[in-house]
Amino acid sequence: MVAINYAFREISCKIVYYGPGMSGKTTNLQYIHQKVPGKTKGELISLATDADRTLYFDFLPINVGAIQGFATKFQLNTVPGQVYYNATRKLVLRGVDGLVFVADSQREKMDDNLESLHNLYENLKEYGYDKNDLPIVIQYNKRDLPDVLTVPELEAALNPDGFPYFEAVAVNGGGVFDTLKHVIKIVLDKARKGSSIESAGSKPSAGAAKESAPPSTPATPEPEGARAIETSSIGSTDDVESSAEPVPAGAAPEGGTPSTSVQESNRADSVATVSPPAVQPETSEAEPRSTAFADDSGKLFAGAELAPSVIPAAPSLRRKEHVKKKKRSFWRKLFSWI
Repeated sequence: MVAINYAFREISCKIVYYGPGMSGKTTNLQYIHQKVPGKTKGELISLATDADRTLYFDFLPINVGAIQGFATKFQLNTVPGQVYYNATRKLVLRGVDGLVFVADSQREKMDDNLESLHNLYENLKEYGYDKNDLPIVIQYNKRDLPDVLTVPELEAALNPDGFPYFEAVAVNGGGVFDTLKHVIKIVLDKARKGSSIESAGSKPSAGAAKESAPPSTPATPEPEGARAIETSSIGSTDDVESSAEPVPAGAAPEGGTPSTSVQESNRADSVATVSPPAVQPETSEAEPRSTAFADDSGKLFAGAELAPSVIPAAPSLRRKEHVKKKKRSFWRKLFSWI
């Protein structure tokens, strides 16, 4: 299954080219490596032997850019074609996400194709893979040679399950990218269905946040004056007594406490100093406003009703800047559905 790293928002997929020896697996990867831009490809590792050009595997990591906000990378591998390297084949198949079976279209190579195909299905069973659930594409290579089987003959012998197939001539690139594009598409389609990449890391909608939040009672707006009264230094009777001015002679005996009427008057004066300002009623801008204006004779016309302005804004006289179209990358042109 594809490896999805949600922390770094990366998707890593592994595609394996399987088939008999000398069928064109390595040629496919060599052509892809030759045509892919340098910034989006890794080093092509190929170990050649006397019997076959690939002893272990070819490894070509390809970055096809961001898909649904995730950086998507593909690791292309091939297996050795010789039967006695079956242990290496199993190792390469571990963690596979998509398969391309490269069949040799020559008539004398049909037995090698059948043997390699049966070996592929056996190795998949050992790993617990279901061939009908795994993205598989069959490529009928070497269609330019003289003695080749027809496509219906190849389909009847190698593709009874009806997997997608492509005809190819890997030496000149015919059908190479068509095969790669299709296997990548079905691998990503399966990843989206199984992992819901589109919804990964998405934020909850505003409607859902409103539904989940408990209903709250609207707070009654408090006038600014009342808040100033609460924070004023009215306090208790002791505070008033300590801050009160001396009582005039004859109002109270010396050393005595001021009368209740004096306390209430002092408190009323302090409250009056912090009385709340008058709240002006808000007027809506949409309502017509009453104004007064003068004509040439100087007479005033009071109470004239002016409707809101409906004159459209003047068009901008600035020149439009030349907008350069973003150049589409190699992979965007190749995979138009991305």
